[in-house]
Amino acid sequence: MTVKAEKSRIPLNKPKAAARMAAVQALYLMDVAGTDVFQTMQDMEQHFVPEDVEGFCLEKVSKQLFRDILQGVLSDQREIDQLIHTALPDDWPLTRIDITLRAILRCGAYELIKKLDTPPKVILNEYVEVARDFFDNNDEIRLTNGVLDAIAHKMRALDMNPTIYG
Repeated sequence: MTVKAEKSRIPLNKPKAAARMAAVQALYLMDVAGTDVFQTMQDMEQHFVPEDVEGFCLEKVSKQLFRDILQGVLSDQREIDQLIHTALPDDWPLTRIDITLRAILRCGAYELIKKLDTPPKVILNEYVEVARDFFDNNDEIRLTNGVLDAIAHKMRALDMNPTIYG
């Protein structure tokens, strides 16, 4: 799993953005290598040093957010996957989704459900940028935006459209 661009579009000098990218990568590694969450966290955190890892620097990762996203996705995966499934087009079941894209959607959905202190538009924008870092095809980027937007409107309608309630 490598970032397609020479330089990430994610502001990886910002701890939360770097944590989101790291969480997506950790979920991908767990899916591919079959490692458990604790081993994966330990392996990933060893890379949170001031050096390039797959083309970007992870030195400023918010370890707290990284751990929260990773553990949260795993503990709430059934709820998250159900939300993603209902937001996907009928001809795109979750099992058909690319591993990287599935990791992006799970992380984004988790934050939309549980991280109520973060505006949903921030979450949407950051995960769309993560998708841009990994995919050249606009289909995956649009799918990321569409699925996470649908989840945001379902789970955080007031935050997404404050004028309808005010």
